Amino acid sequence: MNRKQRSLFGLAGVIALTFATEMNEQVSAQALPDIAGALGLGRDSQRWFSCLYITAEIVGMSVSPWLAITLTLRRFSLAVPWLAMLSSSLIPFTGNLTLLYGLRIFQGLSGGFTVPLLMTTALRVLPPPIRLYGLAAYAMTATFFPSFSTTFAGLWTDLVDWRFVFWQSIPLCTVAFVLLWYGMPVEPPKHERFWRFDWKGFLLLLVGMGAFSTLLQMGDWMDWFNSPAICVMALLSAICIPLFVLNEWFHPLPLFKFQLLQRRNFAYGASTLLIFVIVSLSSSALPADFLREISGYRPEQIYPITLEIAATQIVMLPFMAILLNQKWVDSRIVSFIGMALILAACMGDFFVTSNWIRDQFYLWQAFQGVGNAMIVMPLLMMSTNSLVPEEGPFASAMVNTPRAVAEAVGIWLIQLMHRERGSLHSDRITDRLGQERFQLVQGANPMHQYPAPLMPDGTPAFPGGMSALHAQVSRQSATLTYSDDWLIIGCIVAFLMVWVCVLPVRTYPPRIVFQSK
Repeated sequence: MNRKQRSLFGLAGVIALTFATEMNEQVSAQALPDIAGALGLGRDSQRWFSCLYITAEIVGMSVSPWLAITLTLRRFSLAVPWLAMLSSSLIPFTGNLTLLYGLRIFQGLSGGFTVPLLMTTALRVLPPPIRLYGLAAYAMTATFFPSFSTTFAGLWTDLVDWRFVFWQSIPLCTVAFVLLWYGMPVEPPKHERFWRFDWKGFLLLLVGMGAFSTLLQMGDWMDWFNSPAICVMALLSAICIPLFVLNEWFHPLPLFKFQLLQRRNFAYGASTLLIFVIVSLSSSALPADFLREISGYRPEQIYPITLEIAATQIVMLPFMAILLNQKWVDSRIVSFIGMALILAACMGDFFVTSNWIRDQFYLWQAFQGVGNAMIVMPLLMMSTNSLVPEEGPFASAMVNTPRAVAEAVGIWLIQLMHRERGSLHSDRITDRLGQERFQLVQGANPMHQYPAPLMPDGTPAFPGGMSALHAQVSRQSATLTYSDDWLIIGCIVAFLMVWVCVLPVRTYPPRIVFQSK
């Protein structure tokens, strides 16, 4: 077996490793109530448990391509499975909160290292005729894995044991290590690059992006700028992030090559992937959260609607690779159609009521699944077609770090909507009930029976006393808030539909671009 054929086994190993680390993040997020109950975590500890992972993931995604070049792709990729396995497998045995946070940081770093490693490897080992299929494997990290995670969360927490939320990574990382050891080419390391390492840029990134990510995730809980800690983090972000961009622009060996953003298609790919991660909340997090909060579903009962998205990706991503490989296909039109499908799904979900159950989501989830694949594959093709091999690591860092930041932005957006719109809906419902109750009391007549006031969905407002009233108000206001969430995401999708018509230019499949050079 020649070197090129063996390198495909290496790529398969990176895909398996990515699957393991993405499941670490997504499944633990879905199963957080069970994890918190088993480890004795309070609400504050749960927030930090989630926040530290995403912040560490951002840092890992930023430095992963640089480390892969310096240590060689083989050595670096063989170290990441061990970091992922050890950090994950030890968490269930950890009773000390500080040690738990430390393991969570290492777990986040391993997840951050892996996703750029997949893009770097795919761009490096796949020839242009089949490069789109490698990009389809990368696209699964943005569309397939988040949707598939609910299935595993329900399996481990409801049917097996919560510890397998973390132990699931052991067999996957073992398989990944074997494939990487066999398939990754042996190359000499470039240790001399450490003497030119961008320490200033790394420290600015660590402080600036770390503060910014923590600010977005913890700001709502810490009462935003009424908290001195939030004010300090906002100041650090405002100072360090612009200085980081300036430093990277002039550094001879930068972590990020911002000059790539001068290319219209690359700028489109990087910006749209960031926004797409936020939009994908409408197909993964929001339906699951709605069923959990409003209908009282467990992960085992939720997973069919997210599994529908995952199953759609298995079919649609390879189909998109085949379709986009045709010279006559304009990737911009494919993206536009995908965005229209997601917009239709958001508008369908906008009419959600408190009586909705799993069955009402299936049609709109099908629209979401098809639309996700039709967006992510064209943007990956457009953003990578103009790259030369030496630019692959820079492109990987530039594309993946904003994607990780988008997770924190998505959390901030949902928290903002639920605080602002949730309180508004709750106040309006309470005022309406108070007015109707006052009218009933004012017009009371012992000889007549007056109808009881109704909730917005037509259910009686006072069926079981004040406790039942409070539950009804909370349920109705939460339903209206989720409806607003889908409306806002629909507006974001509408912006993307304009964006794809304005920014990118026509590009052709990698095999056509390669032949024309």
